[in-house]
Amino acid sequence: MPNPLYDRLFGKHAGRQDAFLHRPGAEAISYDAFLKMAARIAHALTECGLQPGDRLAVQVQKSPEALAIYAACAQSGVIFLPLNTAYTVDELTYFIENSGAKLVVCDPSGADGLRPVAQGLGARLETLAANGSGSLTDIAAGQSDAFDTVDRSGGDLAAFLYTSGTTGRSKGAMLTQDNLLSNAETLAEHWRFSDADILLHALPIFHTHGLFVATNVTLSAGGSMIFLPKFDLDTIIAEMPRATTMMGVPTFYTRLLDDPRFTRDLTGHMRLFISGSAPLLAETHIRFEERTGHRILERYGMTETNMNTSNPYDGERRAGTVGFPLPGVDLKITDPQTGATLPQGAVGQIEVRGPNVFKGYWQMPEKTAAELRADGFFITGDLGRIDEDGYVVIVGRNKDLIISGGYNIYPKEIELVLDDQPGVMESAVVGVPHPDFGETVLGVLVAEPGATPDLDAIQKAASQRLARFKHPRKLIVVDELPRNTMGKVQKNILRDRYKDLFAPA
Repeated sequence: MPNPLYDRLFGKHAGRQDAFLHRPGAEAISYDAFLKMAARIAHALTECGLQPGDRLAVQVQKSPEALAIYAACAQSGVIFLPLNTAYTVDELTYFIENSGAKLVVCDPSGADGLRPVAQGLGARLETLAANGSGSLTDIAAGQSDAFDTVDRSGGDLAAFLYTSGTTGRSKGAMLTQDNLLSNAETLAEHWRFSDADILLHALPIFHTHGLFVATNVTLSAGGSMIFLPKFDLDTIIAEMPRATTMMGVPTFYTRLLDDPRFTRDLTGHMRLFISGSAPLLAETHIRFEERTGHRILERYGMTETNMNTSNPYDGERRAGTVGFPLPGVDLKITDPQTGATLPQGAVGQIEVRGPNVFKGYWQMPEKTAAELRADGFFITGDLGRIDEDGYVVIVGRNKDLIISGGYNIYPKEIELVLDDQPGVMESAVVGVPHPDFGETVLGVLVAEPGATPDLDAIQKAASQRLARFKHPRKLIVVDELPRNTMGKVQKNILRDRYKDLFAPA
């Protein structure tokens, strides 16, 4: 029976004894052993009453067994719903209820808190620990190593990923088999992945980056992964000599650069470093190339679309850009008010269309209609422009746009100036309420270690490089910027924290 996602990512490796998952201090898991594990879990899911099209919510630590649940869902036609391990019971209640999940798998440590919630919503609860033990694997233990793959089509739903929900309730992005498969195969080809590649994998697998980019690309190419529970600097440095590629968030690369053991010799055999999920500072690009001789490849994607653009494998990987639209992806810059396409170089909202673009938001037809146009273009909510050479440059989120005294201000432009100043490691610019201008510009700075930024000198530098209406009304130095688990700066938290800064006394 055809099941494109399972057949072309997993099933084609049946019987292969080559390593799929390398684990420090443990025996490697072959493709064959992994697929047998997944088949046993697929039987366990059936035993728990799941039918094709049912939803399975999973909040567990990263492990081979956790990854095998994804494969089992693909094989059995169950819709996979991975959830951030940081979510609280209150947050999980919403996801379980909204998705209508029939089965919830959680870490044993969270079972007591979650069991009454699951029962109240008519869902069954099973457990899976980081070491692979738990009630789900107990059910799977006696099952057959072979499972009859369920017939599915490319348009059938494969997964729900919930957006991070910085504005209102999180939305469940419905991803089809074709969405995931088309992106995996395009990226594997675009980034030249092969069965000889060994990917250093330290990303979480509840997020599109670690699951649908890193894992699916490896599966598509038939390579293997050094499968680490999380980013640990000592482990990454110890394991890098046997890797050929690495995918990470900017924080991974800045931490490596802060360690003297991270040298040109250590990275000499590496083929490719890829960064995403948050913008990479130009300074990080430069330091990385100077230290290693490698130029990081930056790309751009999101929950609803997987990957949209990428810097080239061959050719200039341009700092401050996310490269060109991927093969099969259409990208345009439009006027946020009218939707009209803007000329090259103009800043507007980024819209994308392609086989990677999701089917819509689960049970939210109004949201779907507002963000997914009839002609297939998805309004990403990101603001950007296309430069003179065709590279896509992201300048911020639509909701981060500052309108001060009637002027549109793009935070990224100001952040680039602030990041350039002596003693400043990084910055975030947000709009906060102001009695005269509606909103005004606030610059939040993180100092370089041991440095004390001269705020007056920074204001003077900003006044020389930026129009008056863009000048930060105030600069504040903090120890660190608030970030989500993927390293994205959470500007909504900064806006909320400083919303009363200019309130009338």
